[in-house]
Amino acid sequence: MALPEGYGYVPSSLITIGWVLVWQGIMVGRYRKRAGVEFPQLYAEQAEVKNSAAALRFNCMQRAHQNTLETAPVVFVSTVMAGLKYPALAAAICVAYSFARIAYTIGYKSGQPKRRVFGSIVSNFSVLGLLSTATYVAYQLLPSC
Repeated sequence: MALPEGYGYVPSSLITIGWVLVWQGIMVGRYRKRAGVEFPQLYAEQAEVKNSAAALRFNCMQRAHQNTLETAPVVFVSTVMAGLKYPALAAAICVAYSFARIAYTIGYKSGQPKRRVFGSIVSNFSVLGLLSTATYVAYQLLPSC
């Protein structure tokens, strides 16, 4: 099987997820330091959150990063798979996902979790679009029965 014309867009789009994750990781470190949450503690305790806006923002930033890590494998596999037949579409949706994760993170790290909703909606639709397209491509690749 040969790669389709335009498949180069696929790895180019996937690398954007790596940059988003690196940025999020840096931000988690900064917010962790401001909140005074020591390793290996994953989140600030609820008592800390009640008394410290920095602890709340750290928890929100940490959650944004963790949530991106939870969805990234599905996006990676689906983008590679969808790109076998529809490389430009797969790459465009993948980049939309990355920008949506940035919007999600900016909203969430504000300490007001409802501000993450727009980015969440766009990224969820991106994941569904990629997963649906990848499923269709997988179906097309099945041998005729």
